[in-house]
Amino acid sequence: MFTPTLPRLGPPGPFPYAPLAHPLDRKWLHYAFLSRCGRQALIANLSVLGSSTGAVFADPGAPAAGRRSGTGTAAEGQHMAILLVYEEGHGWSATQFNAEQPELPWSAFRLPHPRGEAGAFRVAARSAAPAADVLLTRTSRPCTSQCAPFGEDEHLRWQSEPGVLGTGTLRHGDGTVTETDLLGYHERVRGRWSWPTLGGWVFGFVNAPSGPADAAPPSAVVFTLIQPAYPADAANGSVMLWRDGRMIRHFPRRNLRVAVSGSLDRGRVATVPPLADLLGTPPMAAVPGRLLITARLGDDRLVLDFRSRTAGRIANPSETSLHPFSVHETLGPCTVEGRIGGRRIGFRTEGIVEFAGGAHD
Repeated sequence: MFTPTLPRLGPPGPFPYAPLAHPLDRKWLHYAFLSRCGRQALIANLSVLGSSTGAVFADPGAPAAGRRSGTGTAAEGQHMAILLVYEEGHGWSATQFNAEQPELPWSAFRLPHPRGEAGAFRVAARSAAPAADVLLTRTSRPCTSQCAPFGEDEHLRWQSEPGVLGTGTLRHGDGTVTETDLLGYHERVRGRWSWPTLGGWVFGFVNAPSGPADAAPPSAVVFTLIQPAYPADAANGSVMLWRDGRMIRHFPRRNLRVAVSGSLDRGRVATVPPLADLLGTPPMAAVPGRLLITARLGDDRLVLDFRSRTAGRIANPSETSLHPFSVHETLGPCTVEGRIGGRRIGFRTEGIVEFAGGAHD
């Protein structure tokens, strides 16, 4: 008996197949999680840079296994991965940029990918610590893909999905292993940019922790604000609200107001990866102590009030400058309140915000 099969709708993912055609072409998978108790965090970036026709960092003689080690091949560009793990009492620990990663990393954008189906995700330092060994499960649907053009011919395209669940273990830099129950966020990024032209960004997410532990959070918010060096009107951003796993509201950049005040004590900022302190990495501007974002569209209004508690500073190398580009992964309490579609929304929980900038010539 013939049983028809449904075709796969879209590429198998997580990215459509398209060769990297320029040294600054990039693909990037981002994972960020907080434990439900608020004491632990897991953040991982898996990236590919460059092309077969000019990726100056690619090693033509590297074996195929280099895709996992961070060496890369000429055809595939430079593969890198970094993992940050945080827990109160243990502080921040991180791998170098050559962390071991899966050959096919878990992604909510890898099709077909039904909700509720768990997949293994393991990223570890080559010395075995720190490491994350967790099962990830999607509960929500992604937002539409967004694109920010800037500079002469550079751009950044991203797609977000909150409400990702995780269970497993975290191994900290001192070798301690702890169990974790995570609620977080996943993102895919593709584009062509240099760090100086990109300028900087403010990005963050928060998931309401209430509701069943195996279901989509009742509310989730993701916001982005990209601040390219030029042109002057190139700033792009948005605030997006999910309810029970579906995005129900998108506030564009023109409907946002962003304000910061105070600063986070520099003693609460840890610089990673571990070798960064040995390279004379210069200090960065202070991390804001408070971030307030107000979004308005018609009668709808949403306010996010985030307060920084601690941060891990990732000192990224710049391919076109001697100055590093820093991404501060900042943890702290966040209050969300507003009224959407005539319904009040309000909750308070822990959030993750990225404050990024630097690499100026």
